[in-house]
Amino acid sequence: MSRPQLCSRRHLLHAGGFGLGGLALASLLVDDGLLAAPAKPPLEIPERFDTLPKRPHHEPRAKAMISLFMMGGPSQMDLFDPKPMLTKYDGEVFPGDIKYDNVAQASSKVFGSPWTFSPQGQCGMELSELVPNLGRIADKITLIRSMHSGVNNHLQALNAINTGMSTSGRPALGSWVTYALGCETRDLPAYMVLGHPAGLPTFQEAHFTNAWLPSVYQGTLVRASEPRILNLDPAPHLEGVAQERQLALLRQINERHLADVPSHDDLSARIAAYELAARMQTAAKEALDISGEPAHVLAMYGIDDDATRDYGTRCLIARRLVERGVRFVQVLNNGQSWDQHGSLKTALPNLCRAVDKPSAALVADLQQRGLLESTVVHWGGEMGRLPVRQNDTTPEAWGRDHNTYGFSQWVAGGGFREGYVHGATDEWSHRAVEDVVHHYDWHATLLHCFGLDHAQLQFNRAGRNETITAGQEARVVSELLA
Repeated sequence: MSRPQLCSRRHLLHAGGFGLGGLALASLLVDDGLLAAPAKPPLEIPERFDTLPKRPHHEPRAKAMISLFMMGGPSQMDLFDPKPMLTKYDGEVFPGDIKYDNVAQASSKVFGSPWTFSPQGQCGMELSELVPNLGRIADKITLIRSMHSGVNNHLQALNAINTGMSTSGRPALGSWVTYALGCETRDLPAYMVLGHPAGLPTFQEAHFTNAWLPSVYQGTLVRASEPRILNLDPAPHLEGVAQERQLALLRQINERHLADVPSHDDLSARIAAYELAARMQTAAKEALDISGEPAHVLAMYGIDDDATRDYGTRCLIARRLVERGVRFVQVLNNGQSWDQHGSLKTALPNLCRAVDKPSAALVADLQQRGLLESTVVHWGGEMGRLPVRQNDTTPEAWGRDHNTYGFSQWVAGGGFREGYVHGATDEWSHRAVEDVVHHYDWHATLLHCFGLDHAQLQFNRAGRNETITAGQEARVVSELLA
């Protein structure tokens, strides 16, 4: 005989004044009395999904990752990939074939970069004058100039670089990493996402979705202004002992129900979320509060400057989260900020001014704290730009269309080489032609740094063993690794 229903969990939460949001409170750990489970075989379906620390397949180099994701597509030939041919033939008809995305605004005239490049660091890496602070850490980064996904609009390109395939509805990289490895803190989510004051990027939650992985592996969104995490604090009449009693009763009801339906993944995640939420009321606020940081650290990130304050604050918070055991952190821009179809000459410098100093500061700060060796810092977007003019009216209006056949991104720490340039595009920065890194190669390589084999990291969905590389001919790009 089934047990009588005392009240629904939803009713209990509303009556008690909790209202804990699922997205904002995606969780990591379960009740204190449970011990970490031993490493699971790749095809085993656990009875209960959690974010307790897990053992990787092999010895890892990286323990955490911070992704500085630039939605829209930074222009590689203006930032990272100098091409004298563009300067030489500026304004002339491009001699080859171009795959346009915005055909109505297209032009076939070559667009030479308005900015100069120069060698940086002891490695001599050529970088644009728009990223002077990146130049100061050139000896610490790997610059990949040969990225390729081959899908030329934003959603499909975002899916490819973030989830492994161009189709929608697949888990993001951060969800895969936290599914595989869990987390090393009990008081904060394993996967946290720092949003922009103006809002999320285009396609929003596609950046940090768990898709069909259990919901405990979804990214927890942190807003740029208060309330930073929605519905975190209890109602005043439920603070202290009252809250503890409510949570204990909720735990009892949920555990009883879970015993009847042990395969209910979302319920397991919900139980963990409620327990984590109580702990986060103190821990999250402390982690997000930078007021105690020394003045020289705040200045290092540009928090004393209006142009860099916002991005610098979020980069500093990302460091604080990793310090406290968070496994995966994303720092996002708003909209498609880097999508400069027009007004490139003004828009690109403004964006670089906002992010260049904080991004470089993050790498330098992690290094001085001994965290860079175990933390991957990634900077890049879902695509690059074309070598020809778009909106060919006045020089002030010129921009560049989408290009996913050859673009750049950089990475530091976590087992990657230092002061190294990998791959090359053709003489126009149009197509990757040397040491090409496909999006699935990128994921295989990242997982390898975390001690994970991309083919062994599986999730059984409806009888199908899913992986992030999804059967694509992915390889670990060993040349990128130290």
